[in-house]
Amino acid sequence: MRDIDDTQQPLLEHLIELRRRLLYCVASLLVTFFVSMYFSKEIYGVLVHPLAAAGQNKIVFTQIFGAFFVQLKVAFFAAMMLSFPVVATQLWRFVAPGLYRQEKKALLPFLLATPILFIAGACLAYFIAIPTALHFLLGYQGDLGGGVTQEALPEAEKYLDFVMQFLFAFGITFLLPVLLMLLERSGIVTYEQLKGAWRYAVVAAFAIAAVLTPPDIGSQLLLAFPLVGLYFLSLVAIWFTRRRRQAEDSTEIAEA
Repeated sequence: MRDIDDTQQPLLEHLIELRRRLLYCVASLLVTFFVSMYFSKEIYGVLVHPLAAAGQNKIVFTQIFGAFFVQLKVAFFAAMMLSFPVVATQLWRFVAPGLYRQEKKALLPFLLATPILFIAGACLAYFIAIPTALHFLLGYQGDLGGGVTQEALPEAEKYLDFVMQFLFAFGITFLLPVLLMLLERSGIVTYEQLKGAWRYAVVAAFAIAAVLTPPDIGSQLLLAFPLVGLYFLSLVAIWFTRRRRQAEDSTEIAEA
């Protein structure tokens, strides 16, 4: 029991500690929200840039309070992302004292990899997937014949929902390696089971991409292919980490 911290606290002290950590999380969310609210117009300008790059220079809102709610949603989404490091740190500090040293060593890389993978997925969505989808969807503008033309007038709030759907869909799906490695580490699934289910994983990747992206094949492939690649990358990472654990266990047995 020496590997575990000497923090044998009664339930009341654990609840007090949990409340303190939650207050830190709420405070960080509020601070980042008000900061993001101040810069919400600039943040929304960044989110609208792919639309302007696709040739659409006008965006509208159909209700008098629509623009205000868009700024609120932008600030809230930005605050969630900016406050995540603080929230993750507080969660780790609450859980870590109850973990053994080996468990801390095993979980910390997953905690550090989570924001990196999420940002990588969001960047892929912002720089590649969203522009591709916009070029496809806005391509339906133009002359319909008989002197009738159709023109896209994106509504501000719905465009924000469209962008956030892409960012969160790509960001969350890029956490697949973390999820699979945690499941294998906890013993819920094995490497052999994941390896044998690769065909189902490929089908599931294309199904998830079809649900989370607009109905154009380009956007779906841009999400499906990275998902398949991340699945096989997870298998390679699990294989290496399992070999490392087996080598460490063999060393410990030999020393004993």
